[in-house]
Amino acid sequence: MKFFFESLKLMKNILFVCSANKDRSKTAEDYFSEKYYNFNFDSAGTNKKVCNQLGTNYLDKNKLDWADKIYLMENKHLKAIKEVFGNTHSKKISVLNIRDVYSYGSKELIEILKNKVSI
Repeated sequence: MKFFFESLKLMKNILFVCSANKDRSKTAEDYFSEKYYNFNFDSAGTNKKVCNQLGTNYLDKNKLDWADKIYLMENKHLKAIKEVFGNTHSKKISVLNIRDVYSYGSKELIEILKNKVSI
């Protein structure tokens, strides 16, 4: 029983954010979910219209509150979060500076994520 509670303490909630939650943030969520079982991963997009069209996850306050660490793909995502939600989550945010030029699951994107994301 003690081991169970110790493993719960290790659980960390990590959120990845891009524009549409289609390629970059979804790749990050899926890649790290397979690699790190003792963490919880989620992803979302900042463009509500595109997320609704694609049926992907749109970023909301609950996701931001849930996350212990938030990785944004670009500075424009930070700007979007601040405009909608203010600076409340700033301490948890890191911007990875990964441009929107990669497709879902691309090897190049995964290599960049492995080098830039510290878990």
